[in-house]
Amino acid sequence: MSRILMVDDDVDLLNLVSIPLRSQGFEVDSFDDPLEAEGKIPHRAYDLILTDLEMPERNGLDLLKLAKEVDPSTCVILLTGHAAVDTAVEAMKMGAFDYLKKPFPNKELLAVIEKGLRQRELEQENRRLRSELREKYHFENLVGNAASMQKVFRMIERAGPTDSTVLILGESGTGKELAARAIHETSNRAHRRFLKVNCSALTDSLLESELFGHIKGSFTGAAADKRGLFEAANGGTLFLDEVGDTSPALQAKLLRVLQEGEIRPVGGTEDKSVDVRVIAATNRDLKGRISEELFREDLYFRLNVVSISLPPLRERKDDIPLLIHHFLQKKTAESESIPTLGLEVQDALLNYSWPGNIRELENVIERATVLREAETIELRDLPHEITGGVSLQPTLRAKQEGESPALQESTDKILSLQEMERVQILQALKAAQGHREKAANLLGITRRTLYQKIKRYGIQEEYS
Repeated sequence: MSRILMVDDDVDLLNLVSIPLRSQGFEVDSFDDPLEAEGKIPHRAYDLILTDLEMPERNGLDLLKLAKEVDPSTCVILLTGHAAVDTAVEAMKMGAFDYLKKPFPNKELLAVIEKGLRQRELEQENRRLRSELREKYHFENLVGNAASMQKVFRMIERAGPTDSTVLILGESGTGKELAARAIHETSNRAHRRFLKVNCSALTDSLLESELFGHIKGSFTGAAADKRGLFEAANGGTLFLDEVGDTSPALQAKLLRVLQEGEIRPVGGTEDKSVDVRVIAATNRDLKGRISEELFREDLYFRLNVVSISLPPLRERKDDIPLLIHHFLQKKTAESESIPTLGLEVQDALLNYSWPGNIRELENVIERATVLREAETIELRDLPHEITGGVSLQPTLRAKQEGESPALQESTDKILSLQEMERVQILQALKAAQGHREKAANLLGITRRTLYQKIKRYGIQEEYS
């Protein structure tokens, strides 16, 4: 049942309209005082608002603005006299659905209301779909539509609400810290601290002090007591990045924390209880390190309660356009429009192997956003390691059997890059007998890019 708010300082009109609306099954709140109605709008979920345009103290435009601030999908219909039609039209530009000139028959009113409610339902459905789309492709700050990433999202959703230890596996730059943060944000500890340490960045003694703290005077330079990360993260989550690089001695101390929930600061004599969820990550082959006796098998089993593997970017290239858009939005200032990509740029980004994975892609997009000289990002804005391998494919046989004299002549002289590209496209189309997908494969470009180039060079008529 739809809920309608009606506001008009004409009490007779209120009764004349609200009674038949209630008989049609609508729930109607009617007010002849716009100030009283104004107080209801933020607290009642109205599907539709009928309001007089001209009233004392508050007019219909005031109520329209408030309603749209509370819920942009609320349908607002204005009731107006002949003299205020121009204002009503202006109100529609502000988001009003429609207006009715007084007097109006109930039949016309009902028709406009039904149309407005359908429009609201459509807007709500669109918002729901957009939300689902965001949820499908985004999980916290992780982005991906590939099946492998959807599996990661499902694993995080299941592991997050538990207190289980999680081991995240993946190459450098695949987003292991983002995954760890997503697990924390979906857990019951989300309101507590998330702390991190890169185990490969510190010496063994420094890492021990960083994790467990130390007592004043316990070693040279220990001028005061220091609280370690386990104690600082009490009640929250501690992310141990590159845990595979820790020494066997430190691994034994980590194992004790996971088993007993206790730590002992360096130089200390008393244990301290801690309640910390541990999420660990590594780009190492831990099973291989176990066989080499470089990593404790018992610690591996303690860490590997839930295992999440992040795929390298080269194995999820279909996600690259999605990631590019995500990073462009992130790196572009709010006052600027999001730049577009030149025709060759996306192909270059798709064809690159991305040894640095998502971290490298984000860096490239940020660099291009800063260095671009126009609204469009061009090849010149990309690093050489990406564009260095981007060139026109070697010319297909210059004089294929049955080739037109015009093409033979054009390949016998020095051509501009654009002319050469046009010739290569024609040759590829001929070799593929007009089959565009095969021609795109011959050229080493996507079918979409081929379509764009065919249109640009005006050769669609020859191979339509």
